[in-house]
Amino acid sequence: MTPTSGEGAEKMDAEDGVNCSDYEHDIENEDLWDGNEESGGYWSGIYDRNKAHTKPLLMKGTNTTSQIAIIGANLCPIESLDYEIFDNEILKNDWSSRKKVQIIHYVMLKWGFALLIGLGTGLVGFFNSFAVENIAGFKLFMTTSLMSKHRYLEAFLAYAGANMCLAAAAAALCAFIAPAAAGSGIPEIFGSILGVSAGFVVGKEGPMVHTGACIASLLGQGGSRKYHLTCTWLRYFKNDRDRRDMITCGAAAGVAAAFRAPVGGVLFALEEAATWWRSALLWRTFFTTAVVAIVLRVAIQFCATGGKCGLFGEGGLIMYDVSSANITYSASGIFAVLLMGAIAGILGSIYNYLVDKVVRTYSIINGKGAFSKISLVVTIALLTSCCYYFLPWIAYCIPCPSNSTVICPSVDESGEYKNFQCPPGYYNDLASLFLNTNDDAIRNLFSPRIIKEFHITSLFIYFATIYCLGIITYGIAIPSGLFIPVILAGAAYGRLFGRLFETITKLDRGLFALLGAASFLGGTMRMTVSICVILLELTNDLLLLPLVMLVLLVSKTVADSFNKGVYDQILKIKGLPYLEAHAEPYMRNLVTRDVVSGPLITFSGIEKVRNILHALHTTGHNGFPVIDEPPFSDAPELCGLVLRSHLLVLLKEKIFSRDRGFANPVIFQRISTLDFGKAGSGKEIKLEDLDIQEEEIDMYVDLHPITNASPYTVVETMSLAKAAILFRQHGLRHMCVVPKSQGRPPVVGILTRHDFMPEHVLGLYPDIKPHKWQ
Repeated sequence: MTPTSGEGAEKMDAEDGVNCSDYEHDIENEDLWDGNEESGGYWSGIYDRNKAHTKPLLMKGTNTTSQIAIIGANLCPIESLDYEIFDNEILKNDWSSRKKVQIIHYVMLKWGFALLIGLGTGLVGFFNSFAVENIAGFKLFMTTSLMSKHRYLEAFLAYAGANMCLAAAAAALCAFIAPAAAGSGIPEIFGSILGVSAGFVVGKEGPMVHTGACIASLLGQGGSRKYHLTCTWLRYFKNDRDRRDMITCGAAAGVAAAFRAPVGGVLFALEEAATWWRSALLWRTFFTTAVVAIVLRVAIQFCATGGKCGLFGEGGLIMYDVSSANITYSASGIFAVLLMGAIAGILGSIYNYLVDKVVRTYSIINGKGAFSKISLVVTIALLTSCCYYFLPWIAYCIPCPSNSTVICPSVDESGEYKNFQCPPGYYNDLASLFLNTNDDAIRNLFSPRIIKEFHITSLFIYFATIYCLGIITYGIAIPSGLFIPVILAGAAYGRLFGRLFETITKLDRGLFALLGAASFLGGTMRMTVSICVILLELTNDLLLLPLVMLVLLVSKTVADSFNKGVYDQILKIKGLPYLEAHAEPYMRNLVTRDVVSGPLITFSGIEKVRNILHALHTTGHNGFPVIDEPPFSDAPELCGLVLRSHLLVLLKEKIFSRDRGFANPVIFQRISTLDFGKAGSGKEIKLEDLDIQEEEIDMYVDLHPITNASPYTVVETMSLAKAAILFRQHGLRHMCVVPKSQGRPPVVGILTRHDFMPEHVLGLYPDIKPHKWQ
């Protein structure tokens, strides 16, 4: 073991992860982290002796940043995942011994897991919508029945009481069950049902993405020895690469289940959830979402023909039909669409700014305990109920249209023409939006069948209310998604915009509602391709493609000039070190050696047990360079990289020798690739589990068989921006920095995710001005 001098600050880095804060929400991405990672660099006096050719481009200051300073108070112990296939001798020996039938079984199991993920997520999505439609439908039916008898106070008490009870139950699941459930998916499913049924301005698509990822993660555990649900074949999936692939399939399946948009789900996973992609994963993800679509279609047909699903019918899952057969383009219409996108970009950036402030405030409240969480949820539920029930009273009663294709006023709980307090033959347009489920409200805004248009005043009131409620609702202790609140606000904005510009455009008002929803999604989420396809799958009309693309691009471009997308902001609040796809401009002026720090801990190819144990005890490193020194080589040379988890396996098996010059072939008989498989949560080997005897401390371990002989390396003079792009594109956890000249140690340092974080770099070089265009 060869440590250099100096002190190193602990670092953490992560690829995709789970929320570690007190409140739980989905994120896009979803692989799981558990642990911390510290890595160092090499910064010895050799640089002082060679300043002529190794001087950094900028004066290096003292790095006073800590991980808490970087990500705030919500510090999470997180660890990157080893997506890279470790190219060591044991792996080569294992693959060369596998038979063709074993490889075929392995591939077939991958597709089998994709099928199971699709089936499971599809069934959960159907159950979610089935429960929401029946619970919320019963609540609305009870409220409208009391109002029809002019028992208005009782109607409000019943409506608000039901909402508060459902909200308290959803908050209790998150406050008490979710922390102990460890991502089982149960709190997300039931919490989402209760939260959406309670009338909150939230959606079920976010929890569905989380639930799909949880289902995939459970399947990817490789079975359970405790419950005798494992076999040899399942052990092949105990690695981060296969688990990451299945979790990506689960996230895509969640979107497909929430919106009945299989292609949109694939593109969502590609654009937003996954940071590393390959063609084989594309096909399996597409297959998974196709299975989800089939399951949902069968469930809908069963409910439509059997009549055994209560209030759930063909409208129970989100699907809109915007009639656009007569779309005509004109200069005035294009100008209106451009103006709509620009205004939506500004409103979306304001929305993100306020959500950021509210979530930070709620994190303080939620940190005071379960009672504070539940109290906050019940308070927001009461406020939402008051808005939904009392605001329709200020709306005008509008006469029913004489040639309407639907019954007016409506007699069912989700009708387009709510009677509310109006006399017979009249309807309340604002009640048709407020006293409905979120899905039905969106249908009413998108619908071209409503002949009597929503009043401008009603549209403005509804838009302002949903806009504000969506901001103050996100961050409370219930499983919630942002898609539906944004679509609701955007649809109302689009319908209102269409009314204001109806004299210069010939576009349908329902189409304007769709374009408004698209513009708001672009202004808040900052996604383009996946949102475009999801909206087209929802509306079933390809003729909308050019206008949807245009308004998405305009709104995203305008909003990007003010702040980042809402997902990026939430990631930062929750303390998740997410690497952007592009490097910061100022990183072009730095090289890789400018950000490495010490100490760097290395091992010899044949190392003492004592040195390995000391390094594992005193550091949090997860990767160690292995260096062969004379007499095993003419000069010190980098042999490769060894992982902490692999060292623990080797120490547990006690494959030791008293001779430092040995090369132990017994290791291939006692250890295989399956022994290095990643265990389930909490099942990994821990340092305190090792039973090393005193006489074994000074024995030797041959690290060559478990060393990755081809680690990713970059020269110390490579641009930091280029190295950051390579690091992210290849899904790396460690990147070795090697010297440019000979006669120096064969490795300069190791770069991890922490080294590429802007906060770390700016802490090293405070004189850098991180201007967007520099």
